Amino acid sequence: MYKILKKRVLNPTVTLMDIEAPMVARKAEPGQFIILRTDEDGERIPLTIADYDREKGTVTIIFQIVGATTLRLNQLEEGDFIQDFVGPLGRPTHTEGLKKVAVVGGGVGCAIAYPVAKKLHEKGVEVHAIVGFRNKDLVILEDEFEAASSKLVLMTDDGSYGKKGLVTDALKELILSGEEYDEVITIGPLIMMKFVCALTKEYGIKTVASMNPIMVDGTGMCGGCRLTVGGKTKFACVDGPEFDGHEIDFDEAMARSITYKDFERHAYEETCNLFKMEVK
Repeated sequence: MYKILKKRVLNPTVTLMDIEAPMVARKAEPGQFIILRTDEDGERIPLTIADYDREKGTVTIIFQIVGATTLRLNQLEEGDFIQDFVGPLGRPTHTEGLKKVAVVGGGVGCAIAYPVAKKLHEKGVEVHAIVGFRNKDLVILEDEFEAASSKLVLMTDDGSYGKKGLVTDALKELILSGEEYDEVITIGPLIMMKFVCALTKEYGIKTVASMNPIMVDGTGMCGGCRLTVGGKTKFACVDGPEFDGHEIDFDEAMARSITYKDFERHAYEETCNLFKMEVK
C-alpha cells in the first residue's frame, strides 16, 4: 500500500499527488512512468512520473480525470492509500550531450514535459519551454516551468493568457528568429505532437516524442501499447515511451487511441453514478 502524502488541484480536471514510494523514488528518472491500481478490483493505468524526491522517498504524479480509474483516484485524499504503485518503467529521457533544447508540451502533457525540462536545466542545458493550453483556466505548472527554463513561451488557443495560438506557432517563430536547437522534445496530445514533428522535420531538427498509448501490464507482453516507428512495431512500455518523432506513424496511433472510447465512457458514467449513490 502506498500513502498519499499530498493532494493539490491544479485545475478543474487535473490533480497532483505526492505518493510515498521510496523504492520507486530511488530509481526514478524523467521520462519514465509507473502503473498503479487504486484498489484490489481496480484496473491498471500508466501515469508518467512528474517529479520525485529521493531523500523524502516520494514520487509525484499528475493526472487528468478522464475515465473511471482517474475518477476513483481523485476521490482519494491525503492519508489514503493506493493499492499498487509499480515502477519506474520505460526508458529515461536521453539528456547527455545536449546544449540547447526546446521542450514543447501541451495540456496535461506538460506534467510529463516538466521533469524533462527540469533535468535538462539542472545539467546546464539551455532550455526553451513552449507550453500550450486551451484557455487560462487549464494552465498548470507555470511557475515550475519558469524556474526550469531560460525561456518560457505560454500559449492559449483563445488568447485568454500568454500568447494566442498553437505551440507550433511559437516554435516556428523561435526557429525563424535564429534559434538553433540540438533537439526538440514534444509531449502532449497526439495531434499536437504530429504537427510539431512535421514542423521540425521541415527544418531538419532532431525530435523526440513521448507516447502514451493504451497499456495494460507495462512489460511488453500484452502488446496493447504497440506503435509503428520507422516501419517496425515497437512497444511504448519497454522500447519507449520516447521515440524518434519523425518515424512515428501518428495516424495509426491516433486510430488505436480511441479503440475503447465507448467502453471507457460507459465505465466512467457507471463510476459517477456509484459515487452519487454513496454520497446519498
